[in-house]
Amino acid sequence: MAVSTNPTQRAIAEEVAALASITHQELRIAWRHYYKQYPPKFLNRDLIELGVAWKIQERAFGGLDPSTKRRLDQLADELEAKSDISRPKRFQLRPGARLIREWRGQTHEVLVATDGYIWNGKTYRSLTKIAKEITGTQWSGPRFFAIAAGGGA
Repeated sequence: MAVSTNPTQRAIAEEVAALASITHQELRIAWRHYYKQYPPKFLNRDLIELGVAWKIQERAFGGLDPSTKRRLDQLADELEAKSDISRPKRFQLRPGARLIREWRGQTHEVLVATDGYIWNGKTYRSLTKIAKEITGTQWSGPRFFAIAAGGGA
C-alpha cells in the first residue's frame, strides 16, 4: 500500500494512528468533541476509535454524498420499522446468457438455460455444482463466475 505524500493526508493519517495510543477516557472525550455526546456505554474501544477516526477524516476530506446518506437513512428507517433490512434482489440471468471463466489455463463456458445451466453438454441446477466440478473444491457458484459480490475472476 502506497503512503501518501500529501501533507494534509499524512497529518490526518498520523492523527488517526495516534488514537491507538490515547487512553480510553481521552478517546471518549474525543468522541464527545465530534459527536457532542459521550459514546454509548455498549461501544467497545475499537468501535469508539473507528467512530472518532471517521469524524477526523470526514472533517478533513468530506463526508458521504447526499445519495448515500439518503440510502442509509432509508435503511435505518426500514430496520426500525421491520427489525430487518431486505437484501437487494438477486441478479436474474436470462436463458441464453453465457458465463465464461478461465480456471488454471482452461476456459469454461456455461450456458444459462430455462431449467438450469449447461456445462460440458450436461445440465446442472446449480452454478455451485459446476464450480465444484471445475475446481474440485467447494465454491459459491455465483462468486466463482463473478456474478455475485467477491467474484473469483
